[in-house]
Amino acid sequence: MRGRTILLRCVQALAVLLGVSVASFAVAHATGDPVTLLLSPSASDAARTAMRAHLGLDRPVTIQYALFLQHALGGDFGQSFIYRQGVAGLVLARLPATLILAGSAFAIALCVGMPLGVLAARGGMAAAMLELFSLAGLAVPAFWLGLMLVLLVAVELRALPVDGYGGLSHLVLPALTLSLQGTARLSRLVASGMRGALRADYIRTARARGLSEARVVWVHALRNVLVPVVTMAALELGDLISSAVVVEMVFAWPGIGRLAVAALQQRDFPLLQGTVFIAGLGFVIVNLLADLLCARIDPRIGLAR
Repeated sequence: MRGRTILLRCVQALAVLLGVSVASFAVAHATGDPVTLLLSPSASDAARTAMRAHLGLDRPVTIQYALFLQHALGGDFGQSFIYRQGVAGLVLARLPATLILAGSAFAIALCVGMPLGVLAARGGMAAAMLELFSLAGLAVPAFWLGLMLVLLVAVELRALPVDGYGGLSHLVLPALTLSLQGTARLSRLVASGMRGALRADYIRTARARGLSEARVVWVHALRNVLVPVVTMAALELGDLISSAVVVEMVFAWPGIGRLAVAALQQRDFPLLQGTVFIAGLGFVIVNLLADLLCARIDPRIGLAR
């Protein structure tokens, strides 16, 4: 049964990837004709026709998609119209920067959001402060927060670099900006789950046995809210990678987000399709691993959840 369920999850992941490939192909072709940007306005119709044939854009759309999917499954996303390089190499060269940014923001969201949620579940002033923080975190746009941090910390205080990619000092402001909404969402989820867990019978039994309050809260109660937290965390990680586009533009961070924006502006079909497909592949893998981890944490749910 477990093997069949894992196989089903893999089939579902492939179906999602197929949907991602269709969406990325459709969005790329909806941006317009790239030949109008690659050639001067005075270029002749013959030159435009020859350029479309050279790029493979003279074929039917269905044939173009079939070729894209066939090559993508083999790891070949073609050559960028603008950079004249292989798309896979371009994306993989920028991918580490995005992973560092998203991973740092994810670590901040976990390390700050979970303790805040546990503290807020105890009620009192902590719960009220969390409510204000979470509302602010969900309401403040990432680009506005990034700009305000740049003005305050980098320009006025001159404490950190304004933009660029380098050491830890370059990472602080982008990671904090990207992590705010994820921290707010995770803290609210943990607080909601912990409030119910702390009122459960097994918690009263654990306290009656003389276990320390820290062990009761951080081991027994927290363990029983980890399944929704892991599921939410997987979604948050995928959301952080997609949301990194805005933060990368604000802080001039050289990740795949800026690469995708450049591809969209330049109507670089292969580069845009490859970037979206690789990002979608990462999202699917993260969620598949989250399903397996949830089953490991709580075997009662199995893998058929």
